[in-house]
Amino acid sequence: MSQKIPIKKFSFRILVFSVVVAALTVLFQWLCPTYASPALPFIVLFFLIITLFSLYIVLRDSSGKAGKQFVSNYMLSRVVKLLSCLLFLVLYMVLNKKDAWRFAIAFLIIYFLYAIVEVIVLKKENEELGKQEKTK
Repeated sequence: MSQKIPIKKFSFRILVFSVVVAALTVLFQWLCPTYASPALPFIVLFFLIITLFSLYIVLRDSSGKAGKQFVSNYMLSRVVKLLSCLLFLVLYMVLNKKDAWRFAIAFLIIYFLYAIVEVIVLKKENEELGKQEKTK
């Protein structure tokens, strides 16, 4: 019986990361208001929600499933996340043309930050589970 990555542990890490990013965006808005999009906090909130949703897709009851299922779920979550991000980005840029470029740049930076953290945390958790299975 294979173990799975604990959703609560991963969710907590993403939540802590989101709080840190939100604090940095508020600080950036305060220090450089002309360069900061007013939508920065909403970008962080969007990524917190979409990351937790994609986490649910990947890590939902995977006990007894082969590695192929994990990879399929991970790829599905990537596609859902990418399409959601593109839709969110395009809608905002169409509806708010004055702030479009500042928003797009901030959005892409935060997108890559979340992608990097998500991969690092998933890799770390997967390695820990591999070590636990070897010791059994």
